[in-house]
Amino acid sequence: MKKISIVAACYNESGNIESMYQRVKNVFDGSAYDFELIYVDNASTDNSRNVYEQVVQADDRVKVLLMSRNFGSSQPSFFAGIRQASGDAVILIDGDLQDPPELISEFLKKYEDGYDVVYGVRIKRMGGVLRRIGYKCFYRVFRWLSYIEMPVDAGDFGLMSSRVVDVIKILNEKDLYLRGLRAWAGFKQIGVDYTRQDRNVGKTSNSFLANFTWAKKAITNFSYKPLEFISKLAISAVFATFVAMLVYLYLYFKTDAPRGFSTLLMVMFIFGTIQLLALSIIAEYLIRIFQEVKNRPPYIISEILEKRDKND
Repeated sequence: MKKISIVAACYNESGNIESMYQRVKNVFDGSAYDFELIYVDNASTDNSRNVYEQVVQADDRVKVLLMSRNFGSSQPSFFAGIRQASGDAVILIDGDLQDPPELISEFLKKYEDGYDVVYGVRIKRMGGVLRRIGYKCFYRVFRWLSYIEMPVDAGDFGLMSSRVVDVIKILNEKDLYLRGLRAWAGFKQIGVDYTRQDRNVGKTSNSFLANFTWAKKAITNFSYKPLEFISKLAISAVFATFVAMLVYLYLYFKTDAPRGFSTLLMVMFIFGTIQLLALSIIAEYLIRIFQEVKNRPPYIISEILEKRDKND
């Protein structure tokens, strides 16, 4: 019997832990697959540990990885779970239950059809209008900027076969963007449409600033176009300078148009803004290089919770 590893990234999800386990268990009850459920906790500050211990003792197919501190986004948590997984395929899911575990059944059908990657496509999502519009715009801009074909409206929720998992495991990247690495790995891929629900329990930790940082991470990891944009901007600025020079020479000799300080100040502002924009783009790439060359691990596991034998 093949085994499927479910990796759930959690932070302060005490109200969703038990429900996640029950819903995953219901999916696999009576199926042709065994499963293991790996919770990866990003240093929660609520009573998540107590709930984890109860679930672990109830089922030896459940394991919990506790991070030594909060490592930011869910990406290090997912990566830790992938490295601990022992299944024939791995499914990533957020612990907030906005992605329905029941969709795993559809993932498994596509997996049986020979697909190595089956990802969820959020054709509709609940939540605020501005947030929904922002997500829609980001995925399409990201696809346009990326140097590989990126699926739109696809999050981390999805299945990867052991072939894809083995590729991701050997990568030594520190600034992780797994849905991008999943697309980069290639193999046979397909999406499954679903509606992403809003939270029923708990509060999201993804603020507007966090989402903006997330977008920068994605773009700088999988696009060279911002750097190419600097070159095009520089060429355009040189051309504009040449045209402005000709115009001002004409005005100087042919008209009595005033030559004032305000014009000079505006030109300085324009070119100063261009320089700052170029420097900020370069800085984003330098940050990623700095993170990679330090070669620090993307996560540290402080403890692993597993079912204890009664004699222990």
